This record gives sequence, structure tokens and C-alpha cells, in this order.
Amino acid sequence: MSSVLEFTCSMCGATHGGPPLAYAAEAPAHWRPEMEADPDSELASDACVIHGQAFFLRGVIEIPVIGVDDVFAWGVWVSLSPENFARIGELWETPGRESEPPYFGWLSTELPIYSRSTINLKTNLHTRPLGQRPFIELEPTDHPLAMEQRAGISLARVRQIAEVLLHSDGSAG
Repeated sequence: MSSVLEFTCSMCGATHGGPPLAYAAEAPAHWRPEMEADPDSELASDACVIHGQAFFLRGVIEIPVIGVDDVFAWGVWVSLSPENFARIGELWETPGRESEPPYFGWLSTELPIYSRSTINLKTNLHTRPLGQRPFIELEPTDHPLAMEQRAGISLARVRQIAEVLLHSDGSAG
């Protein structure tokens, strides 16, 4: 598939072997490096707690790529209620966890390629089988990210995202 996605970058002129089909945020937008010293705060690969009061889980927003048999993925963080965070923690290593109903949450990752903020978009977090990060379903709204999740994106859009994220400060154009 990478040959299908090979493109000449409009920003640097180089031919790239295919734009990445996944990008990930290292931490929720509310996390600050100085929080590492706080005993009530922790940032792990899949979960984050801030001051023992805010709870986040890492998941994936998948967007179909029109014309190819793959998806574009945003690795993002979603805030959860303390009860839902505890429930997911109880089931994290339990086979069959994917049969749980979805958990409501707020998107807690700013995706800077969108002109409208992605912070606090309503989501449903769906657990998946062991070894797979949860699937994040956005509430169907008129936000461009939610519309892309429902309708899919073109290869040209994948290339545009790659160019913006690889060759700029990441802000929307």
C-alpha cells in the first residue's frame, strides 16, 4: 500500500514513501511535565491521572481512507469519570472486555490541523480485545473531525495532514 500512498510533498519537494497513517499524542492536553513530581499524578502509556482528580485513557479515532483498505488513526486521550476509569481498570486484563457497553468521555487531545478545537468533543470509548487500544467514537456533529470519521477522507487529505504535521508547527492552515 505504501506505493499507492507515495507522494511528492508540496512543502519540501521530496518524494515520500507514503504519508503515515497514524499520529499519536503523548499525553492529554491538560498534562504538564512538572506533574511528574506530583505523587497524585501519573502518565503511563495507556492511562493518565492528574492530581488524583482527572482521569484519562488513550484510544484511537479511526477514519476510513477512501479507495484503500486501511484507516487513518489519531491516537488520542479521552477523559472519563472516576467510576468509568475504575471500571476499565478492573477489566483491563480481562478477556471479553470488549463486550462492555461504551463509556462516555470528553476528547482531551488538541489536533492542531483543525481550525476548530477538538478539546471536549463528546465521545464514546469502546473497549476492544486484549492488546488493542480502545476505539473512540465521536458524537456525530458538524465538527470536521466528526464528519471525517463518519464519511472517510481522501488520499489527498491524508497527504495534507502529513505535510502539515511533518513540516510545520502543526497549526491548521
